[in-house]
Amino acid sequence: MKISIIVPVYNEKENLDIFLEELQFSFTKQEVEKEVIFIDDGSTDGSTKIIKKLTESDPSVKAIIFKINHGQTAAMSAGIKFATGDIIIPMDADLQNDPADIWPLVDKLNEGYDLVSGWRKNRKDKFISRRLPSILANKLISYVTDVNLHDYGCTIKAYKKNIIDDVNLYGEMHRFIPIYIKQLGGKITEIVVNHRERKYGKSKYGIGRVSRVMLDLLVVKFLNNYITKPIHFFGGAGVLSFLLGMASFTIALVLKFSGYASLNRTPLPLIGVFFSLIGFQLILMGLLAEIIMRNYFESNNKTTYLIKEKLNL
Repeated sequence: MKISIIVPVYNEKENLDIFLEELQFSFTKQEVEKEVIFIDDGSTDGSTKIIKKLTESDPSVKAIIFKINHGQTAAMSAGIKFATGDIIIPMDADLQNDPADIWPLVDKLNEGYDLVSGWRKNRKDKFISRRLPSILANKLISYVTDVNLHDYGCTIKAYKKNIIDDVNLYGEMHRFIPIYIKQLGGKITEIVVNHRERKYGKSKYGIGRVSRVMLDLLVVKFLNNYITKPIHFFGGAGVLSFLLGMASFTIALVLKFSGYASLNRTPLPLIGVFFSLIGFQLILMGLLAEIIMRNYFESNNKTTYLIKEKLNL
């Protein structure tokens, strides 16, 4: 058995040496082959220099250096592509994931699962800006997708390489990997993992990501349910839009015949219809663009990232 540790990095220079030291220590009593793949996602704080130094001292430590910042999903996608292990374990480089949790994840995976997800039950983050949005998002994602996990955003997970190779990642879809694996017939579960406070550096996450998560969730739901029958989705949206228009017109008639206002003095129904139609058009255009983008990348075998340098790979 070989384990590949995938570590996306963006401006984490204070944490990298400590991270690798803790990770190496967690493997000292394990007779398991491993590789550690750092993906430098366009860091500007000197992380690249430290990563290069770490690869020079240990051939099992490898690195992919991006030309520019592409985001965590692209970093994970690159790491998975170049990983040679039977088991893939992504981890954050900010020291909040505990390397000691690798072995409970692997043990659970060996019980016959394709994915074991970490659950930061006692999360050490600010409640309003981090934990509350996460709780609400996790409940919504579980409800919409019918894949019930407590913590989609927890980076540390254990995957079987043979099934995650079939998952194509775009945008910021890394948090939805469990949904894709379930769609492929994979068996998933979760276990509680340790979560530690950030000591160095600044978090790249915040409440501003909530809207992007919701849009990505819409894309996942659409692709899972309607990709082979888009008329069901677009037709449904068209009917709903038509009903909104009829409701708006009905309100205008009620206002007119009840004597409250004449049609030419009541712009609200028309404004409501206008914005409803524009909103639906924008959403549908976004979904069409998503399909076109995916077909472009897959048919041309293109990646969503640009690699500047590979070390020990």
